[in-house]
Amino acid sequence: MERIALHTRIAEGHEADYDREHARIPDELDASLRRAGVHAWRIWRDGRDIFHVVEVEDYSAMRRMLAEDPANLRWQEHINQFLEVVDDYGGEDSGIRPVWSLPSQGPAAGQA
Repeated sequence: MERIALHTRIAEGHEADYDREHARIPDELDASLRRAGVHAWRIWRDGRDIFHVVEVEDYSAMRRMLAEDPANLRWQEHINQFLEVVDDYGGEDSGIRPVWSLPSQGPAAGQA
């Protein structure tokens, strides 16, 4: 399982549009994401900056599969009208490079 962080930016004045469109994504898109190996996709917004965390079996395979998926193509055409930069699924991106994380388990008792 991979955990991938992504960043996108909403076009100025479209913050409410982006939120509204994500209140509920189309059922067919949900099904396509799950078929592509997505276990979870979470989105946070800070002003116009959007941060995503995707938990997926194989991110590169997911991108290749979604690049040709009709439900995803319809969604991208629709949602991209609200974004500054459009993702064409044509690149080999690997998300935001991780820098640091706090392990889920701290040091054993008595160790520093």
